[in-house]
Amino acid sequence: MIKWLNLHGIIVMYMLNVLKNKVLSGEMISSDEALTIARWGNLGELCDAAGEICRHFCGNRVDTCSIINARSGCCGEDCKWCAQSAHFKTGVDEYKAAGVEETLALARYNDSRGIHRFSLVTSGRRVTGRDMEYYCNIYRRLGEETGLYLCASMGLIGEVEMKMLRDAGVKRYHCNLETAPSFFPALCSTHTTEDKIATIKMAKSLGMAVCSGGIIGMGESMEQRVELAMTLRELDVDSVPINILIPIPGTPLQDMEPISEEEIMRTVAMFRFVLPDKFLRFAGGRARLSKEAERRILTGGMNGVLMGDMLTTIGNRIDEDRELFRSLGLAPM
Repeated sequence: MIKWLNLHGIIVMYMLNVLKNKVLSGEMISSDEALTIARWGNLGELCDAAGEICRHFCGNRVDTCSIINARSGCCGEDCKWCAQSAHFKTGVDEYKAAGVEETLALARYNDSRGIHRFSLVTSGRRVTGRDMEYYCNIYRRLGEETGLYLCASMGLIGEVEMKMLRDAGVKRYHCNLETAPSFFPALCSTHTTEDKIATIKMAKSLGMAVCSGGIIGMGESMEQRVELAMTLRELDVDSVPINILIPIPGTPLQDMEPISEEEIMRTVAMFRFVLPDKFLRFAGGRARLSKEAERRILTGGMNGVLMGDMLTTIGNRIDEDRELFRSLGLAPM
């Protein structure tokens, strides 16, 4: 039995090296190959291989961004993970729009601290009409008064609204797929993965970059995480935020058992194999990790970080992140 286990380990390590070299040479791995390394690769060797792929395609750069919750609560969608849904009683703050000066002040602060990107994020299915005009006016001022790369996350907007954002200076649109298409209907009934994909394709057709990822730990299988990664590869998105579920009291997922740090590391490494030249971005849920796990993930495939506070949960402090990057030899963009 011991000899068989040793032989199995050698075979898996050999497969890992073969797949790593395949990715480094510019080839794509299959869903089955991605699942194999995620499940059975030695964790240390898997993270080392993912880190090598990341450095090969992206160098030692880490892409930083920050967000402001520009409209909070009262959302008519029924996403089971979300504190902002009107279907659940979570006690989240509710307001129609963040103030202009408040938004500009936060953006200037982020700009002064060297954060690269900044996004307004709104609750609700979409932003339209005068609300969109309001936010576009803010974006125009942000373009005039800061050096930030501007992003937006405003739901399933139409072509008119997308063009308004683009013309106001927004360069990247964010629309998370959230989870695998096969699992999404179990988590949300008010819109579909197809709705999200249509929004992503529209943004790309208008010359905008796209940020799209998801949340892990909502009850999905590793096969479904591979499915999500493969779908994002097909869409050729530019940035992939990986959130870790924070079970929020009042939501249907409030009692979800947290996934292990090892499973998170394996998932990130698998995403790097599937999306070798993209920015994989630490997003919500990072604060629950140990410092050791956080460091290992940043050297094992992750090369982007959402800094500061999240939408309805507390994030990591900017100073702590900058020191972390320095200690790991990472250079913020």
